[in-house]
Amino acid sequence: MSDEEQTFRHAASFEAAAPAGGLGLGILESQYEELFAEVLEDGVITPEERNRLAQAARNLGLDPGRLERLEEAMTAAYETHHRVRIVDQTRARHQSLTPLLGAAAADADSPALAELLTENSQLRQRVAELEAALDRAQTTVNLEVDLGDLESHAAAGSDDPLDLWKQIRRDPLHPGAYRALRDCYQARGELDGAFCASQALVALGQASADDRATCEKHRRGGLIQPRTSIDAAAWDDCLFHPEEDRVTGALFAVIAPAVLIGRVTTLRRDGKLHMAAPDKRQDPAVSTLMAVRAVGWGASLIGLPCPTVFVEKDRDFDYAHNAGVPPNTLLGQQALSGRTATELAFLVGRHLTSYRGEHFVRTLFPSTEDLEDLFLSALVIANPSLPITGTLKARIDPLARAISPLLEPLQIDALRGHYLRFAEEGGRTNLQRWSSATDKTAARVGLCLSQDLVSSLALVARQEGAHGPIELDLLAYSTSDRFLLLRRRLGLGVPTE
Repeated sequence: MSDEEQTFRHAASFEAAAPAGGLGLGILESQYEELFAEVLEDGVITPEERNRLAQAARNLGLDPGRLERLEEAMTAAYETHHRVRIVDQTRARHQSLTPLLGAAAADADSPALAELLTENSQLRQRVAELEAALDRAQTTVNLEVDLGDLESHAAAGSDDPLDLWKQIRRDPLHPGAYRALRDCYQARGELDGAFCASQALVALGQASADDRATCEKHRRGGLIQPRTSIDAAAWDDCLFHPEEDRVTGALFAVIAPAVLIGRVTTLRRDGKLHMAAPDKRQDPAVSTLMAVRAVGWGASLIGLPCPTVFVEKDRDFDYAHNAGVPPNTLLGQQALSGRTATELAFLVGRHLTSYRGEHFVRTLFPSTEDLEDLFLSALVIANPSLPITGTLKARIDPLARAISPLLEPLQIDALRGHYLRFAEEGGRTNLQRWSSATDKTAARVGLCLSQDLVSSLALVARQEGAHGPIELDLLAYSTSDRFLLLRRRLGLGVPTE
């Protein structure tokens, strides 16, 4: 295997955590489960019913292998409970279940029956994984408060890194603040902090020869190889931008699957749904393309499920989201050639962050006005008596009526809980600021994966121009306590000599 083909491979000791925080699609499997339960009622699965199930699976975009396991679990449970055999006229019984069912029918107290019931329980538990992950994401609340505008200027001679960093946050382009922070960390023997400050000076073009030597000495020779994935605590403590209101995100996360289904339905009706050609599909686990492998590598690092990937070489973009059930990732020519590994790491980290449940609605409806309508619709579903009148009510009610039937009772209960918290915290949100903050969070994730501030800032500048808000945020973040904490947790920090 060539060096290029080995890029974006995890170390042998890497332990991927269970994906969490991604877009939940459990409602779709529930819909299929209800349909399959109806088919089972008469004990026979006819070719017509099998065709109807296949069409439903295609329409919902569900994974065939996962559906097969779901059907096996439901069939076995039905047969055990009713003491009957289901006749599937279109396929042979699954070989692994046949002996178990025979033994179970012969002896209700047999070990085989106990084994079958255990297998059923395990399969049904796997079906519930997405719902459980969504619940955990919804109940995660970040309590960080940013009072930067109220802070007084720190003393010029302060030996507290936090005081010095506050000056950087107020003016991320001021090289003197980075030099003071670098000197402070060096005096304290905290070499990782000094390295990050020197790296920022290099990015600003204000580095001394010693700064450049420090960066060269401690710069990573390749991609990061942490021991484990970034968990929910690290997302909360180290990655989410302080202005990304977590209750707002939690409300969006609940309705995101329903909004996706509605969007896909509309695009299909209007003949605008993009269906990538099956032969363009790439498996990140075995692909020889760096840009493709980067998707699987990045997803496992940040604790998200790996999306389906299609390569479309004639498209003029790097990584793009494509609406579908489930959604998928398209790779264009900007990702497929002329990119270094660290550039791809930044791009894929930023791209994958939008697959988080609280962020995904922005891939479908990026405008602030659309987000406002969706947010108000979520509030109306949670509290139908919300006093919305006039033209606003005429605009919001149809959306709420379209979304509500696609939500399960647990999701509606979750919306009510988030609504109560929203009301307790004053009932106000700034969706334009929240939307901008999600872009900054995504860039922070990209920097986390690339660990190359210079190339990350260059990629950002190509999109927003020089010294835009994301670039300024990344500069300040790259020397913050939160970034240093993340480096320590991932085992990336410069060791103290």
